[in-house]
Amino acid sequence: MRLRGRTAAPPRRRCRDRSTEYYARLEQARAPRPSREVLSGLARALRLSDTERNHLHHLAGAPPAPPPGPSREVRPSVQDLLHRLPHAAALVLSATYGVLAHNDLAAALLEDFSVLPRRDRNLIRRAFLVPPPPQERQWYGLIDRETFGRAAVQHLRAASARYPEDGATTALVRDLLAGSAEFARLWAAHEVSAEPMLVKTFHHRLIGPITVNCDILDLTDRDQRVVIYTAEPGSPAEEALQLLSVIGTQRMDIPG
Repeated sequence: MRLRGRTAAPPRRRCRDRSTEYYARLEQARAPRPSREVLSGLARALRLSDTERNHLHHLAGAPPAPPPGPSREVRPSVQDLLHRLPHAAALVLSATYGVLAHNDLAAALLEDFSVLPRRDRNLIRRAFLVPPPPQERQWYGLIDRETFGRAAVQHLRAASARYPEDGATTALVRDLLAGSAEFARLWAAHEVSAEPMLVKTFHHRLIGPITVNCDILDLTDRDQRVVIYTAEPGSPAEEALQLLSVIGTQRMDIPG
């Protein structure tokens, strides 16, 4: 692209090259309307939050471009939160159910996602496309699979509408439709609401059934969710989680 006889510099460089006088004129509404690229560079230079960035774009009359895909970056403070919950199983999910972070107890209750290829760290993909381990009817021994499936499909449909240009989201939906008749049936139903699962029961291969409360914290600025599984105080489930925190992900059912 040519600009006044010169090759245009990348947005970040153009932002750095702008003079303080230009920004003063911009603030006073005396400068030419900035482009979307200049505004994006300015937002990055000022380290604005998504809300502040959007506000800047709208003030300048240049709405921001839609995000290319679900954010996969987890804030350090959220990572720290997971590890400050040693008695709860906690994980961070992307808008498409990708597991972005988890603590040790979540690895013990579900599985150690860190050892999986990035593509496979997705609860929907594992639930509908990957056969569960031997002697398990469902992944993680989840008892109410149907309720999870309906909620997951609903959230994925909403995410695909928010990120229509994201190749990874499109490929995930395509793979699910081609590889799972159950997913295709739920997708075709076009359900717009699903009851939240406030309580879940997992059948752990070593300990047996563990019934936990399920609470979700929405991180709207990243379009992510923190899922926290806790047990009622003094319940058998609390004892089970305590035992899981000790044995971790080791396979005690395999002879040494």
